[in-house]
Amino acid sequence: MPSSLQSSPDADVIVVGAGPGGSAAAYHLASHGLDVLLLEKTEFPREKVCGDGLTPKAVRQLLRMGIDTSPEAGWMRNKGLRVVAGDTKLTLDWPTLDSYPAYGLTRTRLDFDDLLANNAVKAGARLMTGVNVTGPLLDKAQRVCGVEAQIGPDKEPVTFRAPLVVSADGVSARMALALGIAKRDDRPLGVAVRRYYYCAEKHDDDYLESWLQLRSAENPNKLLPGYGWIFGLGDGRVNVGLGVLNSSSAFGKTNYRQLLLDWLSGTPEEWGMRDESTADGPIRGAGLPMGFNRVPHYTRGLLLVGDSGGMVNPFNGEGIAYAMESGEVAAEFCAAALAKPAGPRREAVLRGYPKELQSRFGGYYRLGGVFVKLIGNPTVMRLCTDHGLQHPTLMRFVLKLLANLTDPRGGDAMDKIINGLSKVAPSA
Repeated sequence: MPSSLQSSPDADVIVVGAGPGGSAAAYHLASHGLDVLLLEKTEFPREKVCGDGLTPKAVRQLLRMGIDTSPEAGWMRNKGLRVVAGDTKLTLDWPTLDSYPAYGLTRTRLDFDDLLANNAVKAGARLMTGVNVTGPLLDKAQRVCGVEAQIGPDKEPVTFRAPLVVSADGVSARMALALGIAKRDDRPLGVAVRRYYYCAEKHDDDYLESWLQLRSAENPNKLLPGYGWIFGLGDGRVNVGLGVLNSSSAFGKTNYRQLLLDWLSGTPEEWGMRDESTADGPIRGAGLPMGFNRVPHYTRGLLLVGDSGGMVNPFNGEGIAYAMESGEVAAEFCAAALAKPAGPRREAVLRGYPKELQSRFGGYYRLGGVFVKLIGNPTVMRLCTDHGLQHPTLMRFVLKLLANLTDPRGGDAMDKIINGLSKVAPSA
């Protein structure tokens, strides 16, 4: 039995899941001086599917956690986005903003999640791995007061108690489901698959690459569903993948792994992505819960962060930045709430958490929902790619919109338009 379990099973806050959202929450909770227990069902290092490519929005959160993002610390930096549509290519640098760094990063989740979890431990959080949380522990008032879990090969049952629990358990959202918080079917949903390939030509590319038109070698005149990406990891490998949204007629009716292979069959032969011998590992897939597809984000002592609350950006499929930011916000509200006596005053503080998330992301995500429906129409998508790419100024605006990179106050005309649209869009 782990020594930390023997010494004290209790904490001020329990965080379920040591992915980016959970580790960020644990780091910021510990930085507030709280006793934090971070529970992870697997052992580190461990593989995850999505998230190797980080925009400046995610980099900002890393810097707020004191993470060294230099190349010397194992990061691969990128300057922006290269958009590819057929024979047309447009290279866009990340915007220069007061609120965000002007670079993105790549790093495998195998390294990334391990680094963030250890960073939380350095801040004072207690990490326990190999702990499978099976559900919330409820008091007589049906309020969450801890978690039920199993540890070890014998699945020994154990109970951990805390006045607040942060659910960062990903797409499965086991904690939320146990409290009856079901996902909303009226919000966007995506599926992503990816694979690593050894590729000398692109492994150290300075730009993330986004492919808006996918074609196979067998039928190059027919567009495949979805959008693709290629970006270098700096170690001889590239991350290659594609995503399909539920606004597409192909959603749920397609073999996504075969779809990836079909697309790669039409890539340049010298890249080596047509050959199984250059692949590093299997094709892996994951769901992308978007646009707040699970609410409320707080109820009865439980706060949802990241994928458990459906916080993936509908515009670009980015989830890590929002997981880490929601983890930080959850930590702030937990710290403020625990400074109040248990009861109505504490609950009043905690009810502010979902309101803050709605204020930050709600309107923008609703815009994203409209965007997803539009690009699900092949005619609209073709018009956008055929004509939009011919206008670099328009595409710089689109990059800011898709990546959610604007200065909240001041900024240029593009920032003001995007911020204004987000404010007037309904956030419910």
